[in-house]
Amino acid sequence: MHGRGNAILRFILTVVLMAGATLLIASFLPQMEAGAESVSIGLFALIPALFLVVYIFVTKRILEALVLASLMCFIFAYKWGFLAAFSESLTAVMMDEDTGWLIIVCGLMGSIIKLIEKAGGSLAFGRFVVKHAKTRLGTLLWTYLLGIIIFIDDYLNSLTVGSCMAPITDKHRVSREELTYIVDSTAAPVCVLIPISTWAVFASRLFVDNGLVPADQAMAYFVKTIPFNFYAWVALIVVLLLIFRVVPPVGRMKKADDRVKNGGPLAPAGSEKIDIRGATQNNVYQAVSEEIRATNASAKEGKMIDFLLPVACLVISTVLADVNMQVGVIITLGFMFVLYVGRGIVTAQEFSDCCVEGIKNMLMPLLLMVLAFLFSDASSSIQFTETVINGVLPTMEKIPQLMPLLIFIILGATEFITGTNWGLYIIALPIVIPLSQAVGGNTVLTISAVLSAGVFGSHICFYSDATIISSAACGCDNFEHGMSQMPYGLIGAGVSMVLFTVAGFMLT
Repeated sequence: MHGRGNAILRFILTVVLMAGATLLIASFLPQMEAGAESVSIGLFALIPALFLVVYIFVTKRILEALVLASLMCFIFAYKWGFLAAFSESLTAVMMDEDTGWLIIVCGLMGSIIKLIEKAGGSLAFGRFVVKHAKTRLGTLLWTYLLGIIIFIDDYLNSLTVGSCMAPITDKHRVSREELTYIVDSTAAPVCVLIPISTWAVFASRLFVDNGLVPADQAMAYFVKTIPFNFYAWVALIVVLLLIFRVVPPVGRMKKADDRVKNGGPLAPAGSEKIDIRGATQNNVYQAVSEEIRATNASAKEGKMIDFLLPVACLVISTVLADVNMQVGVIITLGFMFVLYVGRGIVTAQEFSDCCVEGIKNMLMPLLLMVLAFLFSDASSSIQFTETVINGVLPTMEKIPQLMPLLIFIILGATEFITGTNWGLYIIALPIVIPLSQAVGGNTVLTISAVLSAGVFGSHICFYSDATIISSAACGCDNFEHGMSQMPYGLIGAGVSMVLFTVAGFMLT
């Protein structure tokens, strides 16, 4: 109790000192003009981002870091009116169409996962995979393969693959950090390489909105970027090398591997807070009679169709609805009601109870993502991304061959801090496209660098949607997931930097 009191006191002192120092700095900065949405404060725009990263590394407390960094941004922008600005921004984020989509899709995906578990579909799928993948390597290769097959959307990919493979990899004593890294690395990196995906649809729409190509040529232009989306390709290769142990576990991944080999828990401490199954870190699933069986004693035996048909319905309905995942999850829930209740596997009451419980299990991941959106909105009020891009403009204008490399580095770092890949695309593409055309750069290669930067930053950021969703689906603390996969992300980034440099001089 005494230690907890000291921790609270330290936190209060931190907040007071941070607020005082921020207000002091803000008094020397330009005032936000009436009616303006942002203000340029120069290099001071980097301070909240640096505070955010340092605070997370020191305390490992991501929720607090996002709130405090957002407040710092609003103090810089609005001075003493920061609380009103904070409140308005939080309301705007909650009312935003993208946030509504996120809550509906992720919440209902939680319901779908819970229903598949309740109906015994997860158990049946576990039996099937265990029968065909009798080794640790085989199980990890199955995880990798499923991640590539389910390419429609990274949320769908992570939630489906993670939640289904966690109980199976548990049987082979695979750390949750390694499982989550594999799931995360076959989500966004795969989606950005496939023309029939939500990422392709979104990116091609931005090409049209920014006047790059007509609507009927947008998807063809996206296809041109695929060979040069270097980080996505490298990420898929590096994770496969880790599975085969050509690249060994290093850093926190090695610690996790050693922990599990020495009989420790499969998941790092604190993982139960984000686990969408709402289970404890030491006993999420158990092997019973050499089969994977859910701890939920009321789960049915189930058949493979109880797993395969809902997943197939989700993928097909999403594609037929013009890659609209919200429509896909709604159709799938209706299909599952007929499939499960109609066959007497669950009652109508059990069906509705599972839907509610599934949504409830998604609350922590959703809260993290909403706060990440809040920080992204807050940082835009002080023109954080624009400040970073403008810092390297002179070099890009003088040496256009280096433009893809510099774009990848700068936007990758920016995305790592803001955590919103699609939001980064919205901000960066209107700046990068005309700039590339003006300096005589290779526009396809430069746009590929923007797409790669979004995937890289999202991949290793502790609070990006990709990290949070993958962590929630696999049952792994998102900070530990981010830290354990960071060395591999940096390897991918290093190789990508070399490739963008070579391609920039060869193709520009």
